[in-house]
Amino acid sequence: MQQRKPMLARMGMVVALATLSCALWGSAFAFVKMGYELFGVASNSPAQQMLFAGMRFCLAGVFVLAGTAVVRRRLPVPTRNDLAPIALLALSQTTLQYVPFYIGLAHASGTNSALVQGTSAFVQIVLATLVFAQEKLTLRKLVGCTLGLGGVAMVTLRGGGMVGSWSYMGEGLVFASVVAGGCAACLMRRYGSGGDPLLLTGWQFLLGGSVMVLLGIALGGRITMCSPQALGVLAYLGFLSASAFSMWSLLLKYNPVSRVAMFRFFIPMFGVLFSVVALGEMIPVAQLPALVVALGLIVVGTVLVNTDVPREGVSD
Repeated sequence: MQQRKPMLARMGMVVALATLSCALWGSAFAFVKMGYELFGVASNSPAQQMLFAGMRFCLAGVFVLAGTAVVRRRLPVPTRNDLAPIALLALSQTTLQYVPFYIGLAHASGTNSALVQGTSAFVQIVLATLVFAQEKLTLRKLVGCTLGLGGVAMVTLRGGGMVGSWSYMGEGLVFASVVAGGCAACLMRRYGSGGDPLLLTGWQFLLGGSVMVLLGIALGGRITMCSPQALGVLAYLGFLSASAFSMWSLLLKYNPVSRVAMFRFFIPMFGVLFSVVALGEMIPVAQLPALVVALGLIVVGTVLVNTDVPREGVSD
């Protein structure tokens, strides 16, 4: 008798949770920049940026662990075997991913940052297939990735980018964070498939966030401005990280990296939308057709990759 697929390995659930995660991540670009303004974080102060990011991820860790404790009626306490994965994930998924992300975002527009972040799907699939050897790089995946990357390129390379010029300190650092995040996704697939992804997510947030807070303070970072609106933005950033990464980690437990990663091409679309609505960044009318075509390419690429994955199977 054929074994039923786990709920989180079913395509409908993958589409729903992955899309929701990407929508939450897409909103982060606008809300981080709002947080910089409300908390008085200067664009030329990496120490303040690290402190602000650390506060967000410590809060996210508390949210994940508290939510897990409420649902399971017990605190998720790591075992000795969990300590090394938590440390590696804290280093790659929180510290090495978000230190350059926060510094880069201070030197780039929310729109451009979202679009650079859109290359993360391609990066994750390349790392999963060629570096971590967790699955095979097939022609269908390659074509799907190329279409998705082409969709992102359509709205990033026209006229040098959608908003302003590009720099290594801005978009360059955002891309560096993409590579670190790709490594983290592969590590979560490796450790989460045989363990507890919520436990790993919560504790790596708390550890990685604490390291960023201590680094920020040690380098002279201080945050003095505070208001109910600022605390609301910080709470939302903590919530979106806790929710998006928890859903993503659970999906990676039951699905190959390529199946889940392809949805990250949608992050630029959500990022552009939130940057327009929340920050008032304007999209030239001439760019709208390219945006529509880009969305079509991303959808086709995602379908191609996900129709290829089932032949490989999922062993979890």
